[in-house]
Amino acid sequence: MANRFILNETSYHGAGAIKEVVTEVKARGLKKGLVVTDKDLIKFGVATKVTDLLDEAGLPYEIYDEVKANPTVEQVKNGVQAAKDAGADYLIAIGGGSPQDTCKGIGIILANPEFEDVVSLEGVAPTKNKSVPVIAIATTAGTAAETTINYVITDTEKKRKFVCVDAHDIPVVAIIDPEMMSSMPKGLTASTGLDALTHAIEGYTTLAAWELADTLNLKAIEIISRSLRAACANDPKGREDMALGQYMTGMAFSNVGLGVDHGMAHPLSAFYGIPHGVACATLLPYVMEFNKDYTGEKFREIARVMGVEGVDEMSQEEYRQAAIDAVIQLSKDCGIAQSLKEIGVKEEDLPTLTDSAMADVCTGGNPRPCTKELIFDLYKYAFNGRD
Repeated sequence: MANRFILNETSYHGAGAIKEVVTEVKARGLKKGLVVTDKDLIKFGVATKVTDLLDEAGLPYEIYDEVKANPTVEQVKNGVQAAKDAGADYLIAIGGGSPQDTCKGIGIILANPEFEDVVSLEGVAPTKNKSVPVIAIATTAGTAAETTINYVITDTEKKRKFVCVDAHDIPVVAIIDPEMMSSMPKGLTASTGLDALTHAIEGYTTLAAWELADTLNLKAIEIISRSLRAACANDPKGREDMALGQYMTGMAFSNVGLGVDHGMAHPLSAFYGIPHGVACATLLPYVMEFNKDYTGEKFREIARVMGVEGVDEMSQEEYRQAAIDAVIQLSKDCGIAQSLKEIGVKEEDLPTLTDSAMADVCTGGNPRPCTKELIFDLYKYAFNGRD
């Protein structure tokens, strides 16, 4: 079987990398952009760092800033109309996962108008044309949406998130500049960072994992583990390392998939508006415990790169628990909730959440086969907490 690997045409990394947006627009002969972002990034001057560069270079653009957390079908549709009204021939996504995902949906529909209902893009949609060009500029170190072929949209009518997987949606250019992330508050830094760790651990243990992806994911686990605490303290080196770590796992998990942590996290955002990173981070230790007997020797390597000493002298049971304990400690150090009850999940909703998680495209990649009964029990365990 052939293993496919899809990456951005071009990516830029490091402080000051956003200056390359002008280089890329000019080199590609692009005429007018639509900047897709949210009002807070405009208000606090983050998106302005990019638009100022466009202004200085005399490059025309308009702004669509109606994106909110857990973007909806309607937000994508409105963005498509905004792009048409602007006469835009390319898009610039500025933000974390929500603006990036919205922008991907807009770009795909502009190039494939038969999917204008948005919901028909769920799963692996048979689009025929590449998205209009997207330049993706990350402002969080977590989702890695700037380098993945996935995006997630919320159907508010049905209270569900759906995942779209499309090789045509990957941004042509990704810009990962840690200076764009310096204003992230500690809570957002922590939750997006643990989302990146979830990507790396799930991608490393998913059914489709293979050597190339494993190399990227394992290194990402190492970088994130050593850098997230510092990034939460707004240390510049921590920010820079987290920007790289989350991108590395994005390159990998985009091509091998994820698991039941994401399958269970998506309904939590759809039902309660819980930020995606918070949902993933809270679930991660529970899912690792659920999967541990189906991961071979991989938890030993996770424990090793997370800084656990003496793993080669440990039994399988011991190094598996050591990996889980290392994740729990990092989570606690970063202020992440330790149970679903703490983040507003209602026990009476667990059966409905279970149905949604079972139907999620990510769940099928989990190393341990999942049933509704097992997912329900896992939700209940994570709801009550370990203590």
